[in-house]
Amino acid sequence: MPTYVYEIINDDGSPGEIFEVVQKMTDSPLETHPETGRSVRRVIQPPNIAGQWSESATKRTLSDKNLTRLGFSKYERTDKGRFERRAGSGPRTIGPDQPALR
Repeated sequence: MPTYVYEIINDDGSPGEIFEVVQKMTDSPLETHPETGRSVRRVIQPPNIAGQWSESATKRTLSDKNLTRLGFSKYERTDKGRFERRAGSGPRTIGPDQPALR
């Protein structure tokens, strides 16, 4: 069942507190708050559609396994000036005491 967002209508007509209610799609919109009885209106919300640029797609694309598969190396900072390899090939660590890579 979908979750609908409602807002309380204050006495002066301005929007008030926002709350969510799980309802069937066939249910009529609420006209009053279920606990306080104050007037409410349904708030239109944009749908959350996971696409090419969603957070989960970005995590998949930048995963250690995928980066290694594509031939990239990934290093994460472990302490000041030192980096450790998390994905791919190359030196295990990079730091100030390491010889320069050419």
